[in-house]
Amino acid sequence: MQLQVVNSPFSQEQADLLNQLLPTLTESQKIWLTGYLAASQSAAATAAPEAPAAQASTENAPQPISKEVTILFGSQTGNSQGLAKQAGKTLEEKGFQVNVTSMNDFKPNQLKKIQNLLIVVSTHGEGEPPDSALTFHEFLHGRRAPKLDDLRFSVLALGDSSYEFFCQTGKEFDQRLEELGGTRIHPRVDCDLDYDDPAAEWLDGVISGLSETQGASSAPTQAAAAPSSGESAYSRKNPFKAEVLENLNLNGRGSNKETRHLELSLEGSGLTYAPGDSLGIYPENDPVLVDLLIKEMNWDPEEIVTVNKQGDVRPLKEALTSHFEITVLTKPLLEQAAKLSANQDLTELLSTGNEKLKEFIEGRDLLDLVQTYGPWSGSAQDFISILRKMPARLYSIASSLSANPDEVHLTIGAVRYQTHGRDRSGVCSILCSERLEPGDTLPIYIQHNENFKLPENPETPIIMVGPGTGIAPFRSFIQEREEAGADGKSWLFFGDQHFVTDFLYQTEWQQWLKDGVLTKMDVAFSRDTEEKVYVQHRMLEASKELYEWIEQGAVVYICGDEKHMAHDVHMTLIDIIEKEGQMSREKAEQYLADMQQQKRYQRDVY
Repeated sequence: MQLQVVNSPFSQEQADLLNQLLPTLTESQKIWLTGYLAASQSAAATAAPEAPAAQASTENAPQPISKEVTILFGSQTGNSQGLAKQAGKTLEEKGFQVNVTSMNDFKPNQLKKIQNLLIVVSTHGEGEPPDSALTFHEFLHGRRAPKLDDLRFSVLALGDSSYEFFCQTGKEFDQRLEELGGTRIHPRVDCDLDYDDPAAEWLDGVISGLSETQGASSAPTQAAAAPSSGESAYSRKNPFKAEVLENLNLNGRGSNKETRHLELSLEGSGLTYAPGDSLGIYPENDPVLVDLLIKEMNWDPEEIVTVNKQGDVRPLKEALTSHFEITVLTKPLLEQAAKLSANQDLTELLSTGNEKLKEFIEGRDLLDLVQTYGPWSGSAQDFISILRKMPARLYSIASSLSANPDEVHLTIGAVRYQTHGRDRSGVCSILCSERLEPGDTLPIYIQHNENFKLPENPETPIIMVGPGTGIAPFRSFIQEREEAGADGKSWLFFGDQHFVTDFLYQTEWQQWLKDGVLTKMDVAFSRDTEEKVYVQHRMLEASKELYEWIEQGAVVYICGDEKHMAHDVHMTLIDIIEKEGQMSREKAEQYLADMQQQKRYQRDVY
């Protein structure tokens, strides 16, 4: 439609400008513009009688809140990043201009310019921010953080309620932004492992809060659209049933360990991955444990129960096998269980404080709970309704897709231990080691992880530290580099218990060394010598050359146990930088922090 100047209040020049603009506007932009003009007109109409009309419209009209939204994510494994990107896509469809950025890439001095800020962040370890959020978290909680009186914000926190400091990082961001003067668009939402529904509800609340300010209505967020051409139909919410091609024990006879090498077929799935990504597996509980639980509670294994909000039903035994977590206790679970228990001791335990509660929870499962605090009231349906959904287990991918088309490989250590008078085992690792045969299928999905990636420049040197199953992503890295013909130097530090039985993928590494695909390899087998030797000791022995590589621009990667190995390696890196760089401890720590900021120090730790 063309605007005519005849009998119009616009000059020809204004009409030409409007005729250029109007055809380019989306429906949501037109609605917003209508609302803005109406608000301006309303403000002018209610101005004081003695004020000139032009002055009233500029001084009294409400300042429109920006349609620009910044989403910052802090992610270790990729969950927060995925949710942030999905939120950005949904907001753009609703007419907002969205910038989705990792906290690691965000310049803190831009914070004062932002009006609408959404934070999506996980909590790592014992209440710590993920690596990609460390610098921004430190800035925001430091003296240089600015006043943010014009900021409107909301926080989506991801965590695991089996940890004491559940969603701690999200809580800290939420509190700090309020202290700096920010106003909440929508209250913080804390998500447990099953985060899809609460995350969708949070986004609905955020959109509603943003739209109310814009003067527009908001419809509830719909489920993600069907994948576009080239994308896989399979995802975390719709896993692919991958056929098992190989299931081998990598350890030699007489080893204290059992490490499975699993090869799965991706044929027909459309799933793709890059080195550094992870694979999610939805496992099944040990059938022996399920039977013991059903017997203890005197339930009928064939009783039909509802397993989710959508109303799907299953026989009780199948529900406990495939749909619910029964090997981990959490404080929220015990609080709900207390309502079904006639035993006052459970209520007393919950009121004694965190230490005694933590002591009971540690190393116990649902069978321990029902045996300790019976008798129980309510039906089987009442009881399973308080259980968490079976969470997926994430494993670093141990293969390159270009080297193994339509396949994905994993390196999984079998977890077995004894506590509180019973043998225990890892849900997924023991499924893979004891009950999974070639020809069987596993429900899987790809978890992309942008925080653990090969450098874009194939000539960049890489240093890889991966003891035990931490070797997995580095097998992927080297396969990829071999396929691409990358020229960059590569150095592997690997450790385990015994050279003879525990050198995972030994022949492959030795072949890569021989062919020059792998430049250097240092190994540490802790039980082969009187004094235990670990990867960090090998790093110290090579400290001069290691520092030279770092100074040449090498990227350092660590994969494996966070609490012990990754912490020790981190401190060792600081020791090396301090010594070889002839700098103070403080400067060495800052040097490593700068490497992390530049994505030259990346960790995949658990």
